[in-house]
Amino acid sequence: MECLLIKLSVKFRELAKGVEGQDLVEYALVVALIAFGATAGMQSLASGINTAFVNISTALSSNIT
Repeated sequence: MECLLIKLSVKFRELAKGVEGQDLVEYALVVALIAFGATAGMQSLASGINTAFVNISTALSSNIT
């Protein structure tokens, strides 16, 4: 039983020193940054598309009547 606890303790120390968890956090931050940028870009794109459709609608309305 003591041997198992020692092995478990060694594993926890290795995990604490490891960089795998750090890499995961870095990847998560990069994904969050990309998502934030995409969201900000989509708002600008959506307003541009909306403006284009309003202009088209106005032109069609004036030409029909």
